[in-house]
Amino acid sequence: MKSRKFVLDTNCFIDASRIPKAREAYEVFCAEAAPGLHLSAVVAAELRAGTTNARERRTFEELVLAPYVRRNRVLTPSARSWEALGTTLSMLQEQEGLVLAQTPKSFIFDILVAHSCRETGAILVSRNTKDLARIATVFSFEYVEPYPALK
Repeated sequence: MKSRKFVLDTNCFIDASRIPKAREAYEVFCAEAAPGLHLSAVVAAELRAGTTNARERRTFEELVLAPYVRRNRVLTPSARSWEALGTTLSMLQEQEGLVLAQTPKSFIFDILVAHSCRETGAILVSRNTKDLARIATVFSFEYVEPYPALK
């Protein structure tokens, strides 16, 4: 059976770094999903922005980013994903009265990650299913809560 492609959302990395049970589930999932695991460049940017000094940035780059880069598994939003971002925000303003000035950056980033996953056939793994469901009213993509059974 061909392995599926997965992208972990920022919250998966954060939870794994802070919550022992989440770290255990993260490690098991990553070991099983390794052949198809990819990192979104958007998620990488969010994680890097969360570092507060040079030592933390180096640790992030060595332990998290480098393995994906070495394997050429970093997904970068295409021009179409950026176009989808604008269209999605516009449509959500129309559909649900979204107020752009009050929209969290994390939601905007979620749109880019979701569309990148759609383009590459990846499944987005995130506990943020409420926002992902909103995005899915504009364009379809696959997403699941952490962590789906692979066997």
